[in-house]
Amino acid sequence: MTTFNELNLNINTIDGLKKQDINEPTEVQTLAIPKILEHKDLLVNAQTGSGKTLAYLLPMFEKIDSTKRETQVLVLAPTHELVMQIVEQAKILSTNSNMDVTAFSLIGEVNIQKQIKNIKAIKPHIVVGTCGRVLDLIQQKKLKAHNIKTIILDEVDSLLSGNNVSTVKSIIKTTLRDRQVLGFSASLNDNTIDICNSIMKEPQIIKTKSELVINPNIDHMYLYGEQREKFTLLRKSIAATNPKRAIIFVNDEDSIEIITSKLNHHDYKAVGIFGKMAKEDRKNALNAFKIGKAKILVSTDLSARGLDIVDITHVFNLDFPKSKNEYIHRSGRTARGNRKGDTISIVTSQNLATIRDYKREFNISIKAKELKEGKLVDFVSSQGANNKKQK
Repeated sequence: MTTFNELNLNINTIDGLKKQDINEPTEVQTLAIPKILEHKDLLVNAQTGSGKTLAYLLPMFEKIDSTKRETQVLVLAPTHELVMQIVEQAKILSTNSNMDVTAFSLIGEVNIQKQIKNIKAIKPHIVVGTCGRVLDLIQQKKLKAHNIKTIILDEVDSLLSGNNVSTVKSIIKTTLRDRQVLGFSASLNDNTIDICNSIMKEPQIIKTKSELVINPNIDHMYLYGEQREKFTLLRKSIAATNPKRAIIFVNDEDSIEIITSKLNHHDYKAVGIFGKMAKEDRKNALNAFKIGKAKILVSTDLSARGLDIVDITHVFNLDFPKSKNEYIHRSGRTARGNRKGDTISIVTSQNLATIRDYKREFNISIKAKELKEGKLVDFVSSQGANNKKQK
């Protein structure tokens, strides 16, 4: 077992980690930190909840010259919530280690003049932001890019999809040619790797053990029904499992308000978040979920990307995820650290073949369940025609 001392981290940083009850590096931290300190460009593929944020923040704390009041590290993330979580972790690390490293968030839907004023006053060492707002402030010459030595692309597969690609490339072009570029994600596809080859210098790909792509501490199961039965199955499975805290995933954000309203009607304290919400409403909903005023969060994949709330016990797929990568990301919201968790999918006949594929590809068991007398129990087929529901 490698120690943080063996990774050549500052003793103050190591002491700061102990205050968070973090005493040993995870696999991704052990593999990535030495390469990052050597100023290599990396693509890092590791499961959700494996410690990727600290895998890049810890070496940044080693590399930053805190005597210089200038932005030296830029972290790009696809959602507001992930931006805020990264900044929060950087601030905790700074406080606990007594290191004068400052971090600041730049996201859209926030008063840009106030952000400009704060950049000028704080001169943060680490800027964490969403692509559009970061590029806007660089182009306005309010965020100085020429001092940035490292650019980190968190959830790189999501960042380099659709229209984001050109924005990310434009941001990178504003920095010096000897900058370091790092990409982190729980899922890497060939398209992401191809794009990264064009924006990085001979990137090395680091992958944690393939069998850990899906956290082994998660139990996977599914309930079979018709489309019209899905909400009823969801409601009854929540009653049967009594989650301490749960996320319900849907594919269509237009359905979030309706589902949230129905859950509250049945006396489940639920909140929803979606892309079109006002920033303050999203913040209030997430805060209610984090502090326990609401036990259930309803969300799409994008809104929940990177959410790190340690005691989520259950993930429910009311709509089955559209890709294997999204199944990984959704499941990874539970069983953070060494905890255990459950992923329960509400499926129709069109999802059964995909479930068989995931069982084979991820080498996991996804158990067929049914509801009996208010309990979630193993599905037992009474007719041969129903055997397909077990497969």
